[in-house]
Amino acid sequence: MRLVVNGTPREADVREHESLLTVLRERLGLPGSKNACEQGECGSCSVLVDGELVCSCLVLAAAADGRRVETVEALGSAERPHPVQRAFVEAGAVQCGFCTPGFVVAAAALLRENPEPTDAEIREALAGNICRCTGYGTILDAVRRAARITT
Repeated sequence: MRLVVNGTPREADVREHESLLTVLRERLGLPGSKNACEQGECGSCSVLVDGELVCSCLVLAAAADGRRVETVEALGSAERPHPVQRAFVEAGAVQCGFCTPGFVVAAAALLRENPEPTDAEIREALAGNICRCTGYGTILDAVRRAARITT
């Protein structure tokens, strides 16, 4: 299959039953999206496919052929973190870090579409993500902080 991942054309040999998550992690070496529930319930594998937020564990790899995929790795780096990444650190919204990539991708997608979301809109946008460590207060604070940074 051929696709564009984080702005770079990529190719991968895939099996017909493989998920996009498996291809990203195992074939393309992008471990940011996490493999947790494999049922689309936790959001730790969230990516953007043609700009739409999806759980990559639910997308067959073959369905991503010819599409544009953006993972958490595209958002920023340790040297130049994305405003959402920086806000998560500053707000203390990161503990074990397993859910963080999915939350960051979902929050970044929200803020692209709606740079000044209400608390209800933030909650709705993040409803597909589960955190078992921090609780949601610091995560909501992080998204509010990121909204202030990006506006």
